[in-house]
Amino acid sequence: MTRQFPYVIELSDADRAVLEQRSRAYTARHADVVRARIVLLAADGHQNTVIAARLEVHVDVVGTWRKRFFESGLDGLADRPRPGRPRSFPAEVVAEVKAMACEPPEQRGVPLSRWSSAELAARAVAEGLVVSVSAATVRRWLHEDAIKPWQYRSWIFPRDLDFAAKAARVLDLYARTWCGIALADDEYVISADEKSQLQAVSRRHPELPAGPGRARRVEFEYTRHATLAYFGAYDVHRAQLRGRVAPRTGIAPFAELVAQVMTTEPYASAKRVFWVVDNGSSHAGQRSVDRMSQAWPTAQLVHLPVHASWLNQIEIVFSIIGRKVIRPVDFADLDALAARLRAFEPRYNATATPFDWRFGRAELAGLLRRIDAHRHPDPPARAG
Repeated sequence: MTRQFPYVIELSDADRAVLEQRSRAYTARHADVVRARIVLLAADGHQNTVIAARLEVHVDVVGTWRKRFFESGLDGLADRPRPGRPRSFPAEVVAEVKAMACEPPEQRGVPLSRWSSAELAARAVAEGLVVSVSAATVRRWLHEDAIKPWQYRSWIFPRDLDFAAKAARVLDLYARTWCGIALADDEYVISADEKSQLQAVSRRHPELPAGPGRARRVEFEYTRHATLAYFGAYDVHRAQLRGRVAPRTGIAPFAELVAQVMTTEPYASAKRVFWVVDNGSSHAGQRSVDRMSQAWPTAQLVHLPVHASWLNQIEIVFSIIGRKVIRPVDFADLDALAARLRAFEPRYNATATPFDWRFGRAELAGLLRRIDAHRHPDPPARAG
């Protein structure tokens, strides 16, 4: 016998529009999507058992949300307040522990470089903030505010006196402008650099594949072979990579990479090709600019500021190569490593799209303001 339910749903045009939008929302909670679909199907005259079978939920779930919508409309589809267990710790204690997490441990006489959840919990007890608290509770408090004192990132103060100007012109190139003029269709921007000391390492024993509940296993012991260098040139607007393997870094192999790119289309017939590079020895200083212009009149070398390789888009490509091509390192010899690097290039170019680069002049200005706010004043000069 089909189960009947007394609540007949009739929708206004406005309610139907809201429910249909919820039912199709990919970013909404799954529960909200299911509730909207239940009401829509109920309004179309379907019985609870039919709706339950179609949405793969229990028939009682359908009955609950049909009734709640019948009684309270759209408001009835919201979660009802749940009392839950009373708060165990006062808000002042939680705030004090979070404040402690933001301080270096040495400020409280603790001989550590950074806190862990367990150490924060122990310190809170030692300072009399609480009688006891678990590390898991402290971790939950910190997670609510996205505070993770056990993590850190390195950074460096810009020391290039022309940092802002040099960085801004590279960011302009990424935005397809140069000296305030938009780049033409036959002008290109290449981001280039090299990865040195790529070592071919072979594992002493074969790796074990992943299995149910077990990660892939890679043997710890290995045999070292020689090293090589990989030179990469990445077209930032066309998302095309050109690479070259060499025994070592240097001016000559970088020049060979430039020749490899500049003799192929569309760069061979381009009006201008801008080469964005850092200040590595293979392409440093004014001499490198002169060498480039003499060898390739349509090529222009553009240097990043010192310590600004993070503005070079080829570093993103190198990160991809490191994660997806090289690690975990297990190559029989240098030839195997070089073959993998060469084979990666056409595969990458077949599907790559330009990076969603959103760091421009405005973001650069904001970053430099924040850096300046953290600078220490220069120490006073010594007298006499």
